[in-house]
Amino acid sequence: MEKMVRLDKFLADAGKGTRSEVKKEIKKGLVLVNGRAVKSPEEKISPGTDRVLLRGEPVLPEPEFVYYLLYKPAGYVSATEDRREKTVMELVPSSRKGLFPVGRLDKDTEGLLLITNDGMLAHELLSPAKHVEKTYFVRVRGEVSETDRIRLEQGVDIGEDRLTLPAKAEIIRNFREDGKDRAVQAGEDKSRENVQQEEMAEKYTELLLTICEGKFHQVKRMMEAVGKKVVYLKRISMGPLVLPGDLKKGECRRLTEKETESLRKAVRQQK
Repeated sequence: MEKMVRLDKFLADAGKGTRSEVKKEIKKGLVLVNGRAVKSPEEKISPGTDRVLLRGEPVLPEPEFVYYLLYKPAGYVSATEDRREKTVMELVPSSRKGLFPVGRLDKDTEGLLLITNDGMLAHELLSPAKHVEKTYFVRVRGEVSETDRIRLEQGVDIGEDRLTLPAKAEIIRNFREDGKDRAVQAGEDKSRENVQQEEMAEKYTELLLTICEGKFHQVKRMMEAVGKKVVYLKRISMGPLVLPGDLKKGECRRLTEKETESLRKAVRQQK
């Protein structure tokens, strides 16, 4: 016999808003169950057989695995729960149990964070053996030289048993010792959209750093290994996923079917 669930939970789990948000929709009479307006959030329904409409649009039952793309703002920790800090899960519009962030972004780091309940895919995305690339927009104090860039790409000592795996480093803006702001790439780079501009150091460098590992504070430790301190960090991509330009800080949305399949394909190709 199919398990019955509360209407508000069904809608929240389907990504239609938080429990409090969908309760308001229900009480307004905007939800139909089998053609009947239901105004009680506590009403039990059968997800597999009952037909639910929200504002005239069908609401389908949750699949086994769900995937959310979150634009993590600074100030949140990448954890499912924390007694002292705000967690990224507070920004996910779903009450679905078992959701967790894939990997960690530091509390002061912004950018793309995948939220899912698919443990196998998460494990494969994070496995160093899969070499799934993650690209970060990095701003550091001082000038990153060509020698520094080459060292980052070849691997640096961050206090582990081995050097970091080969990376990709691309300097995109360098406020040099002579006081001239030099944009290395022609035009305004897309990676600089919506980045923090406060507390700009007098001399700084901005670069894109792509790594395929996920060691603790890895980007910050890599930059420290070449004598530079990170003052701003933002993840802009993970494998085929790219942080959308129309997603604001703190916003979260479901992955499209195309995005989900591209993630699975990226992992399969590395086997």
